[in-house]
Amino acid sequence: MRKVLAAVAAASLLAACSSGTNAGNDDSGDNQTLTIASVDQGSIEKVVDAFKAANPGVTVNLTTSGADQYQQQIRTQLSSGTAPDVMTVWPGNGNPGATYVIAEPGYLRDLSDQPWAAQLPDAFKKVAQYEGKTYNALFGLNGIGAVYNDEALTESGLTAPGTWTELLAFCKAAAGKGTPAFALGIQDNWVTQIVLYALVATTVYSGDKDFDAKMAAGQATFANSQWTTAMAKYQEMNSAGCFQKDPLGTSYEASQTLAATGKTLGIVQGNWIIGLLKEKNPDGEFTMKALPATDDPAQFIMPAAAGAGYGINAKAKNPELALEFVTFVMSPEGMKTFNEAQGSLPTLPGAGTTVDPGLAELTSFVEGDKTVPFMDQLWPNAKVQQTMLSGLQEVFSNQTTADQVLTDMDTDYKAGS
Repeated sequence: MRKVLAAVAAASLLAACSSGTNAGNDDSGDNQTLTIASVDQGSIEKVVDAFKAANPGVTVNLTTSGADQYQQQIRTQLSSGTAPDVMTVWPGNGNPGATYVIAEPGYLRDLSDQPWAAQLPDAFKKVAQYEGKTYNALFGLNGIGAVYNDEALTESGLTAPGTWTELLAFCKAAAGKGTPAFALGIQDNWVTQIVLYALVATTVYSGDKDFDAKMAAGQATFANSQWTTAMAKYQEMNSAGCFQKDPLGTSYEASQTLAATGKTLGIVQGNWIIGLLKEKNPDGEFTMKALPATDDPAQFIMPAAAGAGYGINAKAKNPELALEFVTFVMSPEGMKTFNEAQGSLPTLPGAGTTVDPGLAELTSFVEGDKTVPFMDQLWPNAKVQQTMLSGLQEVFSNQTTADQVLTDMDTDYKAGS
C-alpha cells in the first residue's frame, strides 16, 4: 500500500481530522441551494467560493464543526432524514463518520460511475469503497509529524531534534526557556491519537511492516507489540515537559493559537494544521518534520494516508447539485484549491497543486516509500478508535494505564465488524 501512496506522491487520522466551528443556515429545499457539513474549516470555505464562482446563482449553506461534535451528530442526522446533501466522510472504518460505517446502512450515494472513482490509486480505493462500490471522494493525502514555528524556533536558539534522545533534551531545554516544545489540545479527544500515531509509525512498523496483516489474521495484538513502546514514549514526552501545562484543559483551537503565536515552538499534528496556523499568523512560516521515535533516523516512518473526503447523502434534497459539487472537488481546479488551502497532497495526478514548502520532508517520505496509513483506517470497527481516544484522555488524567487501554483496544478489535 505504501508503494502506491509513493507513486501518487502525492494515502488518517485520525483522526485526519482538521476541525473548527462555524455554522451556516439550514437548507431551503430549492434546486439552487446546496447544504454541506464539513470539518475542514479554513479550507472548505475557499472551495465553496470557487464552486459558487463557477456556478452563478447557486447558494451553499455550509456548516463546519469539530470532528468530535460532527461524528456525534452525523449518524443521528442521517437516520432522522435531516442530514445535509454533502458531508465529510473519513476513509476506511476507523470512526463513526467513516466510509464503511456510513455506507453499510445505505446512507451514502454510490459514486462508482464517476470518472475520478476509477482513477483513484488502489490504496485510496480500498478505503473509499464499501463492498466494491465507491462512496467517498478523497481529494487529499495527509501526513502527521512535528510542525515547528520557524521564527519561534530560531528565537529560542534551539534546533529541531533529529533523534529520540535529542527530542527529550529539546523538550527539557524548551521548557527551561519558558516556551514548551509542543502545543497539545486533548480537550478534543480526537487529538489524543496524533502524537501516538507519529510514534507508532516508527516504533511498530519500522520493525514489522506486516503488523496490520498479522492483526487481521489474529497473529498479533496491541498489548503484546511495540504499541506498548509507543505508549511509553508518549508518556515520557509528557513527563519531559514536551507539552504545555494542562493539555486536557486545552482545546484544539487553543493549541493552534499557542503554536501560531510562538507560545510553544510547535505542535505535533497533521499537515492540515499549517493552513490553520497561517490564518492565525499570516506572516509565519511553519515546517513539518518526522517526530523522532528512535535514535536511528534511518528507521523513521511517517503516518501518511488519504484524509477525509466527501460523500453524498443517499437522500439528498438536491442530488444533482450535490454531485456537481463533489465533481468539482475532484476536478483539477477543485483539488488544487482544496490541497493548497489545506496543505495536503493531491490524490490524483494532474491537479497542479503547489505544495507548501514546509511539507518538503513529508513529500520526501511519501516519495521514498517511508510512510504507513493512519492506523485506524483498516481496523475492523469504529469502536477500537473510540476506546483508544477516551482511554488516552484517562491516561493523561491518571484514571487508567496505557496497558489497560491497549488491552481494551484488543477486545474491541477482536469483536470484528
